[in-house]
Parts: sequence; C-alpha cells; structure tokens
Amino acid sequence: MIPGDFQISKPTRRQAIKHGILGVITLGVLVVVALALTFILSAWLGRPVVFGYSEGPDQPIAFPHPTHVEDLGMDCTFCHRNVTEGAAATIPSAGLCMTCHEVVGDELEEIEKLREMYEDGRPIDWVRVHRVPDHVHFVHEAHIRFFTERDGVEETAVCATCHGDVGSMEKVEQVRDLKMGDCVNCHRDYGAPTDCTACHY
Repeated sequence: MIPGDFQISKPTRRQAIKHGILGVITLGVLVVVALALTFILSAWLGRPVVFGYSEGPDQPIAFPHPTHVEDLGMDCTFCHRNVTEGAAATIPSAGLCMTCHEVVGDELEEIEKLREMYEDGRPIDWVRVHRVPDHVHFVHEAHIRFFTERDGVEETAVCATCHGDVGSMEKVEQVRDLKMGDCVNCHRDYGAPTDCTACHY
C-alpha cells in the first residue's frame, strides 16, 4: 500500500453499538411515519382502515339504534333535530335523551351512565363518525328538502343515502367515502350543480 492511501478504520465496539442503536431508532421512526401516512392517506382517499377505524368508533354511551329505530319506530329527526333546518344534523344532548330516559330504562348500565352525566351537568362527548374535509360546506337541509320533495320519501330514507342503514347498526360506521368524487357523481346523477362553488365557498 502506498503511504497516504485512504484506509477505512475498523469501528470500535462502542461505535458499533452506537450505530446499531441509531439504526434501530431510525427504523422505528420510519415505521411510525409509514403508519401515520397510511392512516392519513386512507382517511383522505377512503375510509380509515388501520387500527380498527373501519368498524366505527366506540361511543361514550353505547346507543342502540336498532332498539330506537327498528323496535320503537323513531325517526332520525327526533334526535337529529336540525337536519331539516340547517347545515348540520346536530347530535342529541343528554337533556333530549332524558325526556324519555328519566322514567324509561331503569337498571340498564348505559342508561345509568346517561343519567349520571345529566345529573352532573356533563355533555355526552359523542365521537364523530361521518366527516367531510373542513374546506367543504355540506348543508343537510338542502339535501333532505331535495329528496323529500323530488321523490316524496321520508327523511329516514334520505339519510340512508349517505349514512347507510344506521337504524340497524349496533355500532355506527361510515359506509360511503364522502369524498369529492362521491359527491360530484351524486350531483351529476341528480342534475345538481357540479361547479366548485357549490361546496367550496
């Protein structure tokens, strides 16, 4: 070997351990980033499919839609009162639930939780299931009015167009993507405006 030639020195045991630990940490960070990107992209392009989100979230009170809708025949608008009048459908407060459950449902665990929240003045922190991106303005009232006037169907049937048959779901889950392509295709099918300002304003 000619003097002055470059030679790679063999790493010491301490350097090898440092590089090994750094490699494991880097691999861990890459795995976390990959999982986060998978979640974000699946949430944007479709419904979230990692970590069990595809089956719908657990709610603070396990509300049995089949009992209220199928067994008792309650309409969506009884609990989601603003759906025929405003942009948001609104979710029921503990006070609304208590109009019935002050006397109905003794000894049921979920009803006892509801009563306890109501007595303590705590709201029910329902976990949101259906969501469109924040830059989209979706007005429930306009869609309910269009379909009920056009087809003469009940509000419940209109709700099922986007939300699925919630009345039969033990655990509410998102059944449609509710992404731009989904909305634009529906607007085209029913002759509604498809220009940007219909939803982005």
